[in-house]
Amino acid sequence: MPERKTRSWFETINPANGKVVRRFRAATRTDVEKSVEKARKAFEKWRELAPAKRAEFLERAAKMLRSQKDKLGRIITLEMGKTIKESVPEVTKCAWGLEYFAENGPRFLNPETLKTDATDSYVAFEPLGVIASIMPWNFPLWQCVRFAAPALMAGNAAVFKPSSVTPQSGLALQEVFDSTGIPPGTFNVVLGSSEVASYMIEANTAAVSFTGSVPAGRDVAEQASRQLKKSVLELGGSDPFIVLDDADLEAASTGAVAGRFINNGQSCICAKRFFVAKTVADEFLNRFIAKTRSLKVGDPMSPETDIGPLVREDALKTLDRQVQSSVKMGAKVELGGERLKRKGFYYAPTILTGVEPDMPVMKEETFGPAAPVMAVKDDDDAIRHANMSDFGLGCSVWGRDVRRAEKVARQITTGMVTVNNIVVSDPRMPFGGVKKSGIGRELSRYGMLEFTNIKSIRLFEKSPLAYVHVE
Repeated sequence: MPERKTRSWFETINPANGKVVRRFRAATRTDVEKSVEKARKAFEKWRELAPAKRAEFLERAAKMLRSQKDKLGRIITLEMGKTIKESVPEVTKCAWGLEYFAENGPRFLNPETLKTDATDSYVAFEPLGVIASIMPWNFPLWQCVRFAAPALMAGNAAVFKPSSVTPQSGLALQEVFDSTGIPPGTFNVVLGSSEVASYMIEANTAAVSFTGSVPAGRDVAEQASRQLKKSVLELGGSDPFIVLDDADLEAASTGAVAGRFINNGQSCICAKRFFVAKTVADEFLNRFIAKTRSLKVGDPMSPETDIGPLVREDALKTLDRQVQSSVKMGAKVELGGERLKRKGFYYAPTILTGVEPDMPVMKEETFGPAAPVMAVKDDDDAIRHANMSDFGLGCSVWGRDVRRAEKVARQITTGMVTVNNIVVSDPRMPFGGVKKSGIGRELSRYGMLEFTNIKSIRLFEKSPLAYVHVE
């Protein structure tokens, strides 16, 4: 692909009022290649540090995040509209993630001893090199940290492209890592859109970590495979929320509000399809509607606001198209169902009933505050409908009989299931899905080892007298 003679520009917009916040220059291919080469040089030093020493830098970054949580929270809210009472906790969650891998990473990287015919046999976990990280806008700091903390702890260097919606968040994270005294180039940020992402994959990087849409993920996977590079893909979801007939409806309805409307519904692991046992459906729905109606929509910078704007006008139009098309197909609006008449990209918290599997709000991934609720006959019917999706990221099951709920959970085709709570990412647990929700895992020891060379080593004190060779 030829180098552009002039740099392109892009703008960030405050979704609360639709005004331009700032303009940025996108990186060129040459910029990206220089950044990757800088990271490769840093990698040679970084990988030689003992894991305990690398952990010290992660701990410093965590302290910096905690000390700047209010400032960084405001940047997140300004760029993508997340309420400030969710943005600040996102920053502290990043600190927790860094601390977790600083504390546990050295242990995760310990060689694994195995018994074979050799004198000594073990598996070593060695870094791959420079990892290209391409991340979305909805959790602009956490999405990066949940990749960077384990990848850096494992000894890799990183070149990170934040979404073109949230470049200031990416640059702020660069400043945080730089302030730790980490070898220059170990963590680099480049700005731009999908073209810049392609440059990163084509450059001298070792692997790719991507979070985003299915079409974009498919493109990333194709580009990476042409380069014979490993890719870890987290591609979203349409998570079922199952309420069994013995569920605590007060807890389940509270969980439904939290699970659907966190980050204004703009999360891959939001509850997006609600399946409720018909014997309790009316009571659950009444509670769900009442609690949703009490949510305060407003300025995301206000600590009193529960629901802010959607990230962009095109996102708002997509959600409205999904809702209105479903209504034309027979869905009933119980609450909301329209764009709010105010500045910015606001959509009313929405609950729909009378939904069917072929409706857009059930078939497509919805990224906004719309909740379709379907009454189901029994556990088997709930399982059948829950699995009627191209996605398989998370699922939430609610029931007083925990073992019965667990039995349902085990039959849902997803990467993660939570019983009697909403699905959240946790650095202690592997994160990822199946089907069109992605390939590979993030977080935990499993996520850390995704970006290592799992090397088998066998030591013989004496060379064996006979060799057996089997193809």
